[in-house]
Amino acid sequence: MEIKFENVSYSYLAGTPLQVDALKNINTTIIPNQINAIIGPSGSGKSTMIELINGLKLPTKGTVYVGKHRLRNNIRIINANKLRFDIGVVFQNPEDQFFQKTVKKEIEFGMKYFGYKIDKIDERVNNALKMVGLDDSYLFRDPFNLSGGEKRKVAIASVLAFNPEVIIFDEPTNALDSTSKESLIKLMKLLKTKYNKTIIVVSHDVDILYRFVDNVIILSNGELLMQGNKFEVFKNVDFLTEHGVKVPRIVEFIHKVKCKTGKYLGDLDDLNDLIKEIYQNVQ
Repeated sequence: MEIKFENVSYSYLAGTPLQVDALKNINTTIIPNQINAIIGPSGSGKSTMIELINGLKLPTKGTVYVGKHRLRNNIRIINANKLRFDIGVVFQNPEDQFFQKTVKKEIEFGMKYFGYKIDKIDERVNNALKMVGLDDSYLFRDPFNLSGGEKRKVAIASVLAFNPEVIIFDEPTNALDSTSKESLIKLMKLLKTKYNKTIIVVSHDVDILYRFVDNVIILSNGELLMQGNKFEVFKNVDFLTEHGVKVPRIVEFIHKVKCKTGKYLGDLDDLNDLIKEIYQNVQ
C-alpha cells in the first residue's frame, strides 16, 4: 500500500495566536512493501506524521493518500474503520493500547472488532504470540503486570493478529534487551519479505534502524530535510550533523576513514561486514 504526502502541513491551534506548525509543506512517499524509517530530533514532527497516516489527525493543508483513502482538511474519512483495519500501530508506550484484562483478550480484540471468524481467532492469537517469541503460558496473564519488554511484544502481537497491510512501529526497541532487539529485526524483515507488509518505523535508535531499514525520511523543525535510500541519505554526514540529526556510528566511522585516508569502505550496515572490509583493505 502506497502512502503519499502531497503539500501537507499540520498546525496545532491553527488560526490562533498560539498556532504551532508541526509539519510544513511535506511532499514524500512511503515506499510499499519496504521498511521505511522516519527520524529526526525531538519536536521535528515524527509523531504528527504517523497520526496523519493513521487518520487520528487531518491535514491543515494538503492531502495524505493512504492507499485508496484520501485525507484532507475538513474532509471526514468515510470509512474510518477500514483505514484502521489497513493500518496497524504499535504505540511507543504499550500500555496506551491495552485495555483488556488478559493477553488473550488483548490480542483477539482487534480481530473481533473487525469481524474475524470466531473459529480462526484462537489459532491467530497463538500464531501472533509465537511470532513475537512468547508462548501460550502468557494467554491468561494480565498484560499490565508484564515486564516492559513483554508488554511491547504483546502490543506487537495484537497488531499482527488482525493482519494490517501497513504496520507502524513507534520507538519499538524501547525496553527491549539486545536479544529481543535482534528478534524484532528478524520479525520486521520477515514481515517485509514473506508477508509483503509496508513497515514504518519511528525511532531515535539510528544504529539499530540502519541495520534493517530500506528508506529514510528525515524531518527537522517540521520540514522534510532529506529522503531516500538509507545509504544515499546517510552519506551526507556533515549536513545531517549540522542539522542535529544523529548519524549511525558505522557511518561515522566509514566517513572518518574516507576523510583521513581517501578510502571509501562501501555501503555497509553490519559491523561484521565492516570488520571484513577493513581486514581486506589492510592486506
